[in-house]
Amino acid sequence: MNFVTPDLCDENPELVRIVEPMFNNYGGKRCFGGEIVTVKCHEDNSIVKENVAKPGKGKVMVVDGGGSKRCALLGDMLAAKAAENNWEGIIIYGCIRDIDEINETDLGVQALATIPLKSHRQGRGDLNVEVSFGGVTFTPGEYVYADNNGVIVSSSALKIKKAP
Repeated sequence: MNFVTPDLCDENPELVRIVEPMFNNYGGKRCFGGEIVTVKCHEDNSIVKENVAKPGKGKVMVVDGGGSKRCALLGDMLAAKAAENNWEGIIIYGCIRDIDEINETDLGVQALATIPLKSHRQGRGDLNVEVSFGGVTFTPGEYVYADNNGVIVSSSALKIKKAP
């Protein structure tokens, strides 16, 4: 998948919702997009861990960590598992760790920041519920696209033009 979000916005102004700028782009895929799968959790990445182990082709996990910067919701091992299971990417409204390894992983990753502390797994969290942050609601089954320019959401898949 190769696109730039400004072009997608220009070509689909009535279809896209723009997430407020707040994310840093990590991971080996600099642009990524797909069908939204949501996780809502707070300082507990149990549901993230469960879902990166499932097939993710054509999907992006959107994780609402409440914006917490006290611990990481994704590290190198979970990122590697997500890549192994063909997830397109993970967007985390929270932190990640193991940045050098994640930068080498074939996975798109956007997050607020990095922190070395892991989360505490207690089995808490919700899967596939609407989550809202950055001025946008992310609904499971809709589509998200992310690159160095930002993150956009659409209720339907956007047509990606092939480069000449």
